[in-house]
Amino acid sequence: MIDLNGKVAIVTGATSGIGEETAKVLAKAGASVVITGRREETAKILVKNIQDNGGQAHWIIGDITDSKFTNNVVTTTEEKFGRLDILANVAGVITRGDALSTSDTDWFAMMNVNVAGTFFMSRASISAMRRSGGGSIINLGSTVGLTGCAGLLAYCASKGAVVNMTRAMAIDYATENIRVNSVNPGAVDTPMLVSGHGTLNADSIREENRNSIPQGWLPQPKEVANLIAFLASDLSKHITGAAIPVDGGYTAE
Repeated sequence: MIDLNGKVAIVTGATSGIGEETAKVLAKAGASVVITGRREETAKILVKNIQDNGGQAHWIIGDITDSKFTNNVVTTTEEKFGRLDILANVAGVITRGDALSTSDTDWFAMMNVNVAGTFFMSRASISAMRRSGGGSIINLGSTVGLTGCAGLLAYCASKGAVVNMTRAMAIDYATENIRVNSVNPGAVDTPMLVSGHGTLNADSIREENRNSIPQGWLPQPKEVANLIAFLASDLSKHITGAAIPVDGGYTAE
């Protein structure tokens, strides 16, 4: 059983999909959770839900591409809960297109949120984790950051950067009891999966993705959140620098 009692976590992208489920799973395991995201009403509801179930939570709305904001998230976390042990970098965005159809705006949107946001939150958190005697950072990559995928140029590039940034940080801080791993989902039944597909309907997109998975079923966000919770816990204390797929066998083919 995963036990996170006494630990304090920050979860980015916690007002939707995998991030929201991660906050719930970490809180259920006993962690005090600070959630960030862009949807204030969702954040309020999520915090109330955690508190109503006996947990501790706090929300902060803002933009993780602003390093002043990410620094403030960590400072607020330490002020409210006294320490920081876990960072789950789940926030991310996606645009679809190849090299010719990807605009400057789309390119920088991917790099700013998926790469810079992950970096800013990690940099701010590492100093706090040093003060706590160590910690665990879990970055959300993607199977397309491991293998590539047609029609997702900027997203593939951004998630590949996250995977390798994770490896570099894992080596840099291994002797300081700070572990850094990436969790790399394939298709997951979230709003992001069905976004930006033009006239294709959501059911057709889900079916197409389901058929590409060797296990033959489309996972829910909790399947990813459960792995994040494991990597946040002391059960995984000898795992760092890993890039772990959660894809039903997709990358094994």
